[in-house]
Amino acid sequence: MKTALGCTVLALIVTSCGAPERAAPPNMVVIMADDMGYGDVGAYNPDSRVPTPYMDRLAADGMRFTDAHSPSAVCTPTRYALLTGRYAWRLRALERGVTQGYSPLVMDTTRATVGSVLQAHGYTTAAIGKWHLGLGSLERTDYGQPLYPGPRTVGFDYFYGIPASLDMPPYVWVENESLEEPPTSHGDGPVGCCTGPFWRSGPMAPSFDHTEVLPIITRRAAAYIRARGQDQAPFFLYIPLAAPHTPWLPIDAYVGISGAGEYGDFTAQVDATVGAVMSALSESGLADNTILVVTSDNGAYWRPEDIESFGHRANHGWRGMKADIHEGGHRVPFIVRWPGHIAPGSVTDQLAVHTDLFATLVDAAGIALPTDAAEDSFSHLQVLLGNAASSARTHAVHQSIQGMLALRQGHWKYIEGKGSGGFTRVDTSAADPPGQLYDLSRDPTETNNLYAADPDRAYAMQSALEALRKAGRSRE
Repeated sequence: MKTALGCTVLALIVTSCGAPERAAPPNMVVIMADDMGYGDVGAYNPDSRVPTPYMDRLAADGMRFTDAHSPSAVCTPTRYALLTGRYAWRLRALERGVTQGYSPLVMDTTRATVGSVLQAHGYTTAAIGKWHLGLGSLERTDYGQPLYPGPRTVGFDYFYGIPASLDMPPYVWVENESLEEPPTSHGDGPVGCCTGPFWRSGPMAPSFDHTEVLPIITRRAAAYIRARGQDQAPFFLYIPLAAPHTPWLPIDAYVGISGAGEYGDFTAQVDATVGAVMSALSESGLADNTILVVTSDNGAYWRPEDIESFGHRANHGWRGMKADIHEGGHRVPFIVRWPGHIAPGSVTDQLAVHTDLFATLVDAAGIALPTDAAEDSFSHLQVLLGNAASSARTHAVHQSIQGMLALRQGHWKYIEGKGSGGFTRVDTSAADPPGQLYDLSRDPTETNNLYAADPDRAYAMQSALEALRKAGRSRE
């Protein structure tokens, strides 16, 4: 007969005497597509002309968010915000626009990231794909020197990928702080801008092939997963894709597979990448203890003429497109699977922003969120687990490429200026109200500006947005 003391000792050793065994921390994989729209994914848009069987299956196996947003309507600010849990407009360098291939690292290396926090608690971390947050500390990156600081300075044990967007030179592969091959050749981009097989001319590694970038990222990510044994430390794998951003270069097997031209074919290939990651997790026996997230860094670059040509609404029915302050610029697909924890086929209308991944993932790992980090991040763990109808997030701030901001509160949306703030041309005049106010519950396509009709609400939301700016944080 065991004594109470004996039970305690044995529990510490082998968790006996009825003591619950502590579950192993979950692995985490975040796939972020580049310029993929809300309406591209069949689970979000039954009329999509792009086949997305793997993302549809993921949605059937997990939870689909219908009101999720990228923190910005363009690349770099979203990447910064996702990794730091902090809105990019709080950083002067990212108040507008994006970094380029020769930009220095824009991140403060002393600031915690989701990678560094997980890393400090026993996780192995890796980033494989498009970085687009700058490399090095010089005003213009010197690719002849070690690329430090970079991904490994801000929370990743390993990095393999390209410096910036696939249409921005230099066209090279970076592994940790080194180039796989120097850019001793020159890549002449096609004439015209900014769709199809478009990229900017510039230095290129002799063996670099734009068409092979997505397949290489896919193979590398799948190989990383397969190399992780079930008995090893938990891992966090961040896979920021460079597609379906331009150049739209689907491999032969996907040419003509969609009804939305080169863009649709390339998006179908992105879906296959999701499928390859899912297969790697399953074949490695890791799927059941892995949180898998699939989303996009902003809306699709899909113009009215593209909708007319193909009958495909890449941004569903939302107004605008990539770079814009309107919903098409930043409302994105967001799907999460965690077998045994998230109910299959579940859907939530919880307002969410990519900044929330920080708080949600560390919460799922059983780690306390640092008080001096992730100031714009809210955990949605209880929503994912089905224990709560909503989380603490009740508002969100949106950002356009030109630095225009908008505040979302409940079903109301206030925009601090005129027009789109992005790529969509909107004719405005001096007689127009100085801002925009929309009731998304009645007007989801943002066609009826209520700024003049409800000035008190517009002023109150303007004041609330300014308070968030001054406060420097969203989370108490």
